[in-house]
Amino acid sequence: MSSYRDVIKAARSLLTYERKLQAVVGNRVRAFSTKCDKPKGVVVGAYQKDGDKPIRSSENAVLLDDAVGGKIMTLIRERGMDGRPGKGLLFNGLEGEFSCVAVVGMGPAGAGYNELEELDEGMENTRIAAGTGARALQLQRMAEVHVDGMDFPEQAAEGAALAVWRYNANKRKKNRLATPKLHMYGKGDHDAWVRGLFKAESQNLARRLTDTPANQMTPSIFAQAAVDALCPCGVAVEVRSMDWIEDMSLNSFLMIAKGSCEPPLLLECTYCGTAPEEKGILMLGQGLTFHSGGLCLKKKTGMDKYRGAMSGAAVCVGVLRAAAALSLPMNITAVIPLCEHMPSGMAVKCGDVVTLLNGVTMGIKNVDKAAVVMMADPLLYAQANFKPKMILTIGSVARGVSYGLGGSATGLWSNSSFLAKQFRKAGSITGDRIWRMPLFRYFREIVTNNSTYDMSNCGRGPASSCLAAAVMHSLVPCLDWAHLDIRGTGMTTEVNPLPYLLEGCMTGRPTRTVIQFMYQMACAQS
Repeated sequence: MSSYRDVIKAARSLLTYERKLQAVVGNRVRAFSTKCDKPKGVVVGAYQKDGDKPIRSSENAVLLDDAVGGKIMTLIRERGMDGRPGKGLLFNGLEGEFSCVAVVGMGPAGAGYNELEELDEGMENTRIAAGTGARALQLQRMAEVHVDGMDFPEQAAEGAALAVWRYNANKRKKNRLATPKLHMYGKGDHDAWVRGLFKAESQNLARRLTDTPANQMTPSIFAQAAVDALCPCGVAVEVRSMDWIEDMSLNSFLMIAKGSCEPPLLLECTYCGTAPEEKGILMLGQGLTFHSGGLCLKKKTGMDKYRGAMSGAAVCVGVLRAAAALSLPMNITAVIPLCEHMPSGMAVKCGDVVTLLNGVTMGIKNVDKAAVVMMADPLLYAQANFKPKMILTIGSVARGVSYGLGGSATGLWSNSSFLAKQFRKAGSITGDRIWRMPLFRYFREIVTNNSTYDMSNCGRGPASSCLAAAVMHSLVPCLDWAHLDIRGTGMTTEVNPLPYLLEGCMTGRPTRTVIQFMYQMACAQS
């Protein structure tokens, strides 16, 4: 019996000791949590090894290494880091203000324009390095991320801001991955850093609009989102109702919209950066907030991604926001027709014919090819009303371009070699490339060779994107015109996405390329 009492006494003393230990450990954990309430991380770069020479870091990485007593370079050499783009190491517990340090490869020192890739590799390597490091620190729950400007502060800001953003509005707050605040670390051109943030935030705006589910991004909701994003920046937004659309006889637009119970809208967004009387650039963005295919219903597998059929409209909104933020000295107008394309008893039928504003009759052979139909009359109206000096049409129009280019580049069709060269240059700078496609008379003959109407919405044969561009080109008789088909880039990229974007999510491309193009046009104009 005495031994039993001894056991009970020993157990009680052990429980008392465990409670004291838990209290001490608990206090320590709470003290540590309070001290690191907003942990900070830093991203620095290291150049790729050149043969047997030791690895070399960026200028700001040297300053950070000196601040921690040379530990960073010692650890890099011990781990055998080679400095390849996007490959790096993560260090915790070093001295100083940063809880976590990410050292990421920047590729070869002095990398420049690669003619074969049509890309400035130095700029793109900086985006990849900054984006990889910032995302790694985000996953470590850093509240603030300081990013080395490396060789190109603007591109570092773009890569970091694009990498840490994600659409999570429909996740519970406790399950969301927080977006850290971004700061530039060390020496560098701070103005360039801010420009990069403006451009990345504009692309992230396009990503948010495109990735939002269709029931949460109807035409009316999109219109309100555009007003909220643009009006505070000084961009004027006019929302045209269905009655106005009917009064203006935009019949091709109404043919697609009438299948849905959601009323169509048309946005007229105007940015005035120079004298109002100067002719500006007109953008027309495809705004199908959901593209079911109508009576030619798309396959159920993957149909959800067609919430992104308004990616052209989202790019237009993002470009206008960036133009206002950067105070570009030019005038830009965006016309954005918004509707859903749904099957119903009121839906457009295969074989229907519509008369356009210019008197041309268009036969709708395939109602799945709705993009050129809905954009036809708004394009004619915008030319007559705004009298621009050039026109840029943007939309996820046809599947053919994604078969040819995948997610590598956006397809471009243009009747101006000057515009094509400017887009090619812009794509090489932004890393979001543009590839010019043919605008042969061959394709126009296919869409206009019909016995009972003037023009078909799809023509015949597999070159769907070239045929769609031929339809659009026929509606622009005498102006410089460029058409971007972003079917392969502006929606989801399933194969080999850019390292600073997310696989399986909407990309917001090519917002930054169009912004860079506008910047180049403004410089040429001034």
